Amino acid sequence: MEASEIQTPGRTVLSSSGKQEVVYETSDFWRRNSALQNEVILILFCSIRVVAGAFAKIPHRAKKCRLHCTKPLTLHIDYCENTAKIGPTKRWDTAAIQHFRKLLEEVTEIKATIQAVEDKVLEVFLFVTIRDEKICVNDDLVAKHFAYYKEAEGTAGGSADNSDDEVSLNAGYVLVEFVGPTFLARPKLPFGEEVSPHLEPDLAGCNCVLQKRSQRPHTVLKDKTVPVVSMVPAVPSKEDKAVQTERLPQFLNPDSLQTHTVEDDQQSCKSVGKEKNFVFLSKKIEPSSVLETAPLFDGLKKELVWNKFSGPTFTESYCWPPVAQGCDVIAISHQGNDPFLYIPPVLTLLQLESDCQVLPDMSGPLALILCPGWKKAQLVFDLLKTYGKGGRRLHPVLVILGQNKEAASQVEIQGCEVVVTTPFNLLRLLEHNTRFLCRLCHLVLDEIEVLFSGTTEQVFTILDCYKKATAQAQGGLPHQIIAVGTQWNKHITPLIKEFMNDPHIVITVIKEAALFGNVQQVVQPCMNSSRTAELLKILDFTQRNLQKVLVFTDSVTEVEMIHKALKSNSVVSLKKHKESKCNAKCVLERWRKMHSSGTPAVLVLTDGCLQSLGIRDATCVIHFSFPSPGVFEQRLQSMSDDFCTGIKDSAVDEEHTKAKSVILLAENSFCHAPGILHYLKRAEAEIPEEFCDLTAKVLESGENEKSSRPFCASLKTFGICRNRTECPDCHQISFSIDMAQNIADEMVETPERVTILPLFIIHATNYFGRVVKKQKDQYTVLAKEMNDYFKVPGHRISVNTVEKSVYYGLHEGANCHRVQVVETPAKDEENICKVTNKYIDEGRTSQVNSDQLLHLFPSEFQSLPPQAVEIVVCRVKPIDNEVEWNPKVTDHINHKIKGKLHHAKVVHTLGRTVWVDPMVGVTNLPTMKMWINEYNIRAEILSTGLGTDNPEHVGEIQKLCRQIAVLDHAQSLEHLPAKPETTVGKSGKLGTSVQALLVRSTKEDTAGAEEASSPQDTLIQENSAGNCSSSVGLPGSKPSIISDVFKCEFKLGA
Repeated sequence: MEASEIQTPGRTVLSSSGKQEVVYETSDFWRRNSALQNEVILILFCSIRVVAGAFAKIPHRAKKCRLHCTKPLTLHIDYCENTAKIGPTKRWDTAAIQHFRKLLEEVTEIKATIQAVEDKVLEVFLFVTIRDEKICVNDDLVAKHFAYYKEAEGTAGGSADNSDDEVSLNAGYVLVEFVGPTFLARPKLPFGEEVSPHLEPDLAGCNCVLQKRSQRPHTVLKDKTVPVVSMVPAVPSKEDKAVQTERLPQFLNPDSLQTHTVEDDQQSCKSVGKEKNFVFLSKKIEPSSVLETAPLFDGLKKELVWNKFSGPTFTESYCWPPVAQGCDVIAISHQGNDPFLYIPPVLTLLQLESDCQVLPDMSGPLALILCPGWKKAQLVFDLLKTYGKGGRRLHPVLVILGQNKEAASQVEIQGCEVVVTTPFNLLRLLEHNTRFLCRLCHLVLDEIEVLFSGTTEQVFTILDCYKKATAQAQGGLPHQIIAVGTQWNKHITPLIKEFMNDPHIVITVIKEAALFGNVQQVVQPCMNSSRTAELLKILDFTQRNLQKVLVFTDSVTEVEMIHKALKSNSVVSLKKHKESKCNAKCVLERWRKMHSSGTPAVLVLTDGCLQSLGIRDATCVIHFSFPSPGVFEQRLQSMSDDFCTGIKDSAVDEEHTKAKSVILLAENSFCHAPGILHYLKRAEAEIPEEFCDLTAKVLESGENEKSSRPFCASLKTFGICRNRTECPDCHQISFSIDMAQNIADEMVETPERVTILPLFIIHATNYFGRVVKKQKDQYTVLAKEMNDYFKVPGHRISVNTVEKSVYYGLHEGANCHRVQVVETPAKDEENICKVTNKYIDEGRTSQVNSDQLLHLFPSEFQSLPPQAVEIVVCRVKPIDNEVEWNPKVTDHINHKIKGKLHHAKVVHTLGRTVWVDPMVGVTNLPTMKMWINEYNIRAEILSTGLGTDNPEHVGEIQKLCRQIAVLDHAQSLEHLPAKPETTVGKSGKLGTSVQALLVRSTKEDTAGAEEASSPQDTLIQENSAGNCSSSVGLPGSKPSIISDVFKCEFKLGA
């Protein structure tokens, strides 16, 4: 049978011909499965044959050995302290490995004396004969400072933990003759220490006494020649020859001697250390919790130490081993947005030379990392450059393309092994280079829940391309898909089924494990007074199946009430709360005996008792009291043993549903409704209309509580906020707060064309600057007067006591600025502190020493209102649904517009913010009395290919203004029943004045009401003469609400 026909692992034999190379591991020779030591053997694929059945029955002969009591030494380098010391380590140095293998290459005879057997590992003294000289390898390593002697201590389990650290000192396989300990007498020093005759005197103190035997629970041999069979556990050392002959195959294949049950690879759930360290695993993984023993190459470890890396974290300890082994991995964790979950082991895989030996000779990356946006891609790219220095250069490339067609053709990937990009950018690149994925071995999906929520179609298109590329690849390339994130997503199921190969699934978030585990979520609406009746109905249903039911509540009174109601309705139940006399162990035993005896097990308890009980095998949880998200997660953990470990075909597949969670929704269940509702939607549960209504009210109430927060920047600049529930800022316009500041009427005299001077660029479409008057600009006059005044040294009077919200002068170079203090930290010993100031005429902020602030005298310098206004360019947004502008666009616009005059049309104003469309850079030709338009900012952004049209922008802002105007008008009619005031403008068109709706300033910009008479309150006083202009499409249209309280000027026909 050809090897290509083999469907399951089996023993193989080799021939000497063939063409295609594959990786193999022979069963007759022990080999460490470690990517770190590069122990991969390449053979010809056509040389592999299936062993005949009779030969397959021959037991394995290879045995794992370890040098007895010989522990490795290494040179410990402290990169931070610049020191180096020789000391114990858990891994053998490369030099020690090379010396060991060199000894074995030159030997003519190899023998070993077995000293002990531990966990099927033979502990030996190894003796080699080289040119008629017998050498003890143990002693030779010690003499050359590669190792030291240490008496074995602790239990077998503890020693086994370090066994993998010592096997790196192997030479593939060695034919060894096992003999008794009298083969070579080991000389003794006067102290009674057994050391080599070649041992240097200064190392004598490093060795432990070998005369005393270890007390570990493993088999220790006597000081005489014994039969090999005596090493096998449970086999007596004195047996007749027939018994020894019978035991020989068992020794050669000791797996047949095992009588204990081997733990299944499908380890459903386990809790490590503290309760918060929950992990759900689809297959067993041995975590790497210490950086020194982590499966990473040495150069990377040094880089991590140098950069003061504090990991691996709990999640990383479970993710790194399967990733480093080249397995497909899905990791869901609170840490799921951290690139360190995959970057270190992926870098280790890429450092293996064997990964590159079978690759086709063509351009293309070996690893591709897909990120949800340019900002995350930039972070990952920077980390790759930082931590890729410790080994072979990988030449990572960040690919961020615009929509311009020529951009893809300019991408240079020759010699690049790692590409970081986003789904949209990769698809643009694939349109230009269809062979881009031909060499791809490792595909990483970063923040998988974000990728699948915004770019589902694009991600699956990329996965299809990768699948086709792997099918066409030549040479047996390794293929790996890694997906990490913070939340489980329904699209992960088809990802696993169609594109992954039996992945390792690591979930450290309980509620996400419940989603994967197909826990059925049920919401039962009821009145608060009828919850007990609903509970009885549910329990009557569950008694048809023998289930383990937990009824959770948050008070002792309710536990007693429920227990009494169940008892009166002939439902056998137990109760547990902090005042219970019965201890947790007793309650737990009784609860489990009820289920084993054929009685439904019902336990009523408070949340505080769950940890002491440690229940993980409940099949049904009933939330009698509505839980908070944190409590809800703890309650779900009580069913973790019944989470399904397989991939479900349907959310309502009853056959694969083991566990059930039932929420009793009463009228007072409102505090935590939004968080629970979002989770139930992800679980595809049937959600009653009452629950949605309740959640909507809670969200509305929460939005009102955020009214003191700044107006959402995303809503302001793009007209949309993609995550309002998580965004901490306000998404509504408050009539009272948004009137705090206003643009003076004279600043925007002609909204059709104003002159704007951008001074501080936040990003490509959001700036701070001044509106410059065409005639005599007041600020220009003020600035000249301030500069002339403070040129006199005697006029520069420093401030002794800095007060918040007060105006001061700040001299910078040749210019003097007006600033307002927004933050004053504690002073140092010299009575000087760093204060945060806002430049009220430019909009920027900075930190300066308090002694740099000057008293702003005379008072005329404070009379002019703050001149800084916020400017938003409309109808343009980033491509690919990005939430932030790419720095390339911002830098381009910053270089082009800062400090230069522009003409703009104001389409809307709100407080001290103006929305403009268009905004054009201009050049004045005074001799010809004309202005020349040089560029349009919106067109400049679109020309970069990184911006796209946003036609709904202004409409969304105007909609918010109309909503708050209607609400505030209805409230004000009771107090100000004034008639509408209608005026006719100079143009003869009908106009309506409405008091402007003003954007809020930050809290630091606003002085208290008690300071209303001070000159500084110009910035914060309400100004009824404000202006809010909105362009209206059709002439003759009339506003629906007109009042003296609202004076909004609609330019009809503009």
